[in-house]
Amino acid sequence: MKKLYRSLSDKKISGLCGGLARYTGIDATILRLITVAAALFSFGTVLILYVIASVIVPKEPFSNFSEGPDFY
Repeated sequence: MKKLYRSLSDKKISGLCGGLARYTGIDATILRLITVAAALFSFGTVLILYVIASVIVPKEPFSNFSEGPDFY
């Protein structure tokens, strides 16, 4: 069973979108663009939910890191 964590390796602000991307299998950049667009069109409601989720969702433990950084 997969667990949702804030990413420590793929983060821009809090790592929430990176963690959601790993959890759902969606590219992190696409998820970040969707989040920004939703925040703009919801007049800040998504931004408030993002902050609340960043506080609630735990950080990724160090044991979940891959063997090394992902280079493409």
